[in-house]
Amino acid sequence: MKNKLRLHEGERTVPHALLKASATYGDRIAITDGERNVTFRELPGLAQQTAEILVGLGVNPGDRVMVVAENCFEILQLLIGCSWLNAILVPINPSSRDKQLDYFIKTTEPKVIFIDKATASDGQVSSSQFFQLSQCRRIDDGLLASQNKTSSIELSASLPDSTLAILFTSGTTGNPKGVMCPHSQFILWGEIVGGILEISEDDVVYTCLPLFHTNALNAYLQCLINGATFQLGPRFSVSQFWPRMAESGTTVTYLLGAMVSMLMTNPNTTFDKSHKVRNILAPGTPTPTLVEFEERFGVKLIEAHGMTETNAVIGPDGGEQLLGYMGKVLPNFEAKILDQYGQELGDGVPGELYLKCNVLGGFATGYWNMSEETKLAWNNGWFRTGDRVIRNDGWYKFVDRIKDVIRRRGENISAWEVEQALQSIDMISVAAAIPVPSELGEDEVMAFIVLEPGKYLSEVEILNQCSSLLPRHALPRFIEFVDQLPLTETGKIRKVVLRELGVQSSTWDSQKAGYVVKR
Repeated sequence: MKNKLRLHEGERTVPHALLKASATYGDRIAITDGERNVTFRELPGLAQQTAEILVGLGVNPGDRVMVVAENCFEILQLLIGCSWLNAILVPINPSSRDKQLDYFIKTTEPKVIFIDKATASDGQVSSSQFFQLSQCRRIDDGLLASQNKTSSIELSASLPDSTLAILFTSGTTGNPKGVMCPHSQFILWGEIVGGILEISEDDVVYTCLPLFHTNALNAYLQCLINGATFQLGPRFSVSQFWPRMAESGTTVTYLLGAMVSMLMTNPNTTFDKSHKVRNILAPGTPTPTLVEFEERFGVKLIEAHGMTETNAVIGPDGGEQLLGYMGKVLPNFEAKILDQYGQELGDGVPGELYLKCNVLGGFATGYWNMSEETKLAWNNGWFRTGDRVIRNDGWYKFVDRIKDVIRRRGENISAWEVEQALQSIDMISVAAAIPVPSELGEDEVMAFIVLEPGKYLSEVEILNQCSSLLPRHALPRFIEFVDQLPLTETGKIRKVVLRELGVQSSTWDSQKAGYVVKR
């Protein structure tokens, strides 16, 4: 599928995209939150007026504009307003409090901070920097609708590699890093993922994912590039997900992490297939779950590999997917797999994935105010992902995160493979595997397991079933049943929290229980 907007190298900025989309898609609805609608024709006027509001608050090109809020129309408004002014948007998780919020503020030094409710910061920031999001609503709707007004707007000084947003990583293993995402990276996200999902002017694209992470923000660019309506929804809810899909007329949406498994554990309802959704981007879905999900809900789950620092580099090959694989390297990108010594590996050998983009500004340009971390991650145009993968005939398969490798009795164990085995067992909803210290040195395998509601499995039954799925050395020694796993806002398991918990008095120990592997 080809994108309708043609943006030449020097035009690969959001302001250029707004103007071209305005001329191309006209009076079609561009953004809606279910209450307020803005058309494509109105977008440049909205961007300019928002930029004027920011200037009135003292914001200059290059300044950071922080917003701490739940998903709302105003975050998108600030994104395009910052793009027009050549300022930098810094969207922050609204659940951030005290020291965490202070960390974000000290790191980025924003000129202004927009909030949707009172936010405490231990007195580290002057109250004069805080503004209610209602400040963004002082827009003259009459001017937005004026075609003559939009045609006379002057473009900002933004360049394709100018930073448009600083997006903080999830912090699953340590302190979040502020990823500097340029205009061209957002444009490329829109082009590539929009193509993968076959988004067109006929689509309603819905996200319930948070706008302080890249998935939801670049979903908006997919709509801008391809003329679809972007529907902004509230946070993910298992019980309300499909009713919201049906009510909004959604055709394309997004799921991450444990969301797919959570929806599968929900009781069958009439909404399971009474919707218009055809494609869902759902990277990392276990193969058995993917097949069952597609059959139950009548949709297609699409796999791909992308990171806040990169782009959608690996995905379906001409629409073709291979079960269990992320996909093939897409046009304009390169990939290689290296061992710990920097030597390139061939097919069938797992190693660390390195990625490269051949489009100016197509990847992030580094971590804000973290030069050493930037040097460690970027080298000669190649980005070190930290993902361990394996390649077969051009198809890339995710094995695990490098930091998730468990070393037990001289063997490397993939935490991801342990989790896939556990989650393939009937009655297990979701599982997480982590290393814990062994009395013999190196690691032991510990599994945190969430059972489906009302179901029961013993630890022995779980290990008996795992014994046919995993080698003996990869079987969990420790098992802890929990009601839920700690998740980031994008559905990723916060393993740093699980590592802090470790083995507890309630943890079952197969060694102490005298468990013997049955083969």
